Amino acid sequence: MRVPSPWRADFPAIATLQRQDQTYLDNAATTQKPQPLLDAISHYYANGAANVHRAQHLPGAHATQAFEDSRSKVAQWLNAGDSGQIVFTHGATSALNLLAYGLEHLFNAGDEIVISALEHHANLLPWQQLAKRRALTLVVLPLDDDGVIDLQAAAELIGPRTRLLAVSQLSNVLGAWQPLPALLALAQPHGALTVVDGAQGVVHGRHDVQALGCDFYVFSSHKLYGPDGVGALFGRNEALHHLRHWQFGGEMVQQADYQSASFRPAPLGFEAGTPPIAGVIGLGASLDYLSSLDQQAVIAHEASLHDYLLRGLKARNGVHVLGSPEVALVSFVVDGVHNADLAHLLTEQGIAVRAGHHCAMPLLKAMQLSGAIRVSLALYNDSDDLERFFEALDQALDMLR
Repeated sequence: MRVPSPWRADFPAIATLQRQDQTYLDNAATTQKPQPLLDAISHYYANGAANVHRAQHLPGAHATQAFEDSRSKVAQWLNAGDSGQIVFTHGATSALNLLAYGLEHLFNAGDEIVISALEHHANLLPWQQLAKRRALTLVVLPLDDDGVIDLQAAAELIGPRTRLLAVSQLSNVLGAWQPLPALLALAQPHGALTVVDGAQGVVHGRHDVQALGCDFYVFSSHKLYGPDGVGALFGRNEALHHLRHWQFGGEMVQQADYQSASFRPAPLGFEAGTPPIAGVIGLGASLDYLSSLDQQAVIAHEASLHDYLLRGLKARNGVHVLGSPEVALVSFVVDGVHNADLAHLLTEQGIAVRAGHHCAMPLLKAMQLSGAIRVSLALYNDSDDLERFFEALDQALDMLR
């Protein structure tokens, strides 16, 4: 069964990679970029770059307008309502560190922060280190056999000492959607703040943060077909008021003298210094492009391609899929074969996949694995990409077994 992609030509890098005999299947790490993004960044630099918010001249006004238009586009993409609830960062990792430092004053010794066993290091280490600084308890929610957070265990572990719950929307290793509404419902009666790492989830389908009801939601632009070095933090207005400033410099200041200063509220108060202006404008262009697509067609394409990948892997002897992946990616191991060796042979055949612990080392350790191969899909991939992958996989396994 062929699964073509009608959007493949919108991404110039895919044609370039094909000419280099490369098949790109590492999209959970970063995605290729659509032509409208390339055009927007080129236009910004070619028509007069300028800093935002501060200058009264025309180039500054144009840059500020484009920058703030992107803030509105992010708010619309997430159905955030008020664009003032969107803070631009340098990525999801930067946003999570902002939260860990900006909320630190709310915690007292003995309080609990709850995460899950599947978290990416970006949603583990900031909370782990906060727990060490403030003598807090870091509670880790276990998973069930499908790679989903165990709700029964969560109901027992989330309690009156819980001050914050931070969980991923979609696992970057197991490809499983997490039961966010149920988890948030367990935390909210205790007055705990809730943080959702949407780095993987935001790419697949449209997500409504108002309906979700979380306090904070973070994502990285580069996984959402946008530029790297840019991220976004959504925070409910009430939750943003809890944040204390953690980086200091130009633009975020209201008043300053040599001995004291006062600072702006969100969002500009948390965007110290010159922001990644071109990147933010580029993200807006990527969101315009994505908004122009038939969302149901994209979802159906991703589902067909994912099913094609799963069936192909499960048909091969000795291949074991981790968990029960639902969308976009599959991680797997092979009996008697080290993931690094397999990745090396795939790379030699022009197949770009990811190997190792995928920045989720505790999860792989708990599974008693040194690593795994991850194949991750994007809307520009097609069944021909997967056929090339399967052919390369078969050749590599013939050599390694």
